[in-house]
Amino acid sequence: MAIGPVQLIVLGFSHPDFHGEVIAELERLRESDTVRVIDALAVYKDSRGELEVEHLSNLTQEEAIELGSKVGALVGLGIAGEEGAEEGAEAGAEEAAEEGIHVFGDAEWDVIEEIPNDSAAALILLEHHWAVPLRDAIFRAGGFRISDGFISPLDLVQIGLATAEEAKELHTMEHTAGKH
Repeated sequence: MAIGPVQLIVLGFSHPDFHGEVIAELERLRESDTVRVIDALAVYKDSRGELEVEHLSNLTQEEAIELGSKVGALVGLGIAGEEGAEEGAEAGAEEAAEEGIHVFGDAEWDVIEEIPNDSAAALILLEHHWAVPLRDAIFRAGGFRISDGFISPLDLVQIGLATAEEAKELHTMEHTAGKH
């Protein structure tokens, strides 16, 4: 299993009204081998600031075991060299087989404090599986990643890829969706 570039995406929902549409789209992308959700947290903060958290992932058990093995090997390698890598790989595979992959675990995430009361957020650790061949071709050509990021719809107007009206609509949708 080749691991593609991994991205953490944090999405906010002012007035959550989930009907399974987001999960269905992630599953569709998974089925087309475009992306995989390595781990995800859905966090709801009620009006008193109390949290409700749910873990999500769309890795198969086989993929979770292999990824758990690789993560465990990296941790073990860092702690105790080659011997630690072997032990870490075994431990990671066993944990993933029993519990799945929980990269987020019980760790505190700074962004959770930023979620307003009576709203929700999704933290998604997304693997861009489609990018594996491109990344490998870039590496073979001697290239490397310097930076990356999403471009604001408003910036697309300056280079002629969107009209001002389209950009305004997209920008409004991205930054005020659900705020009533």
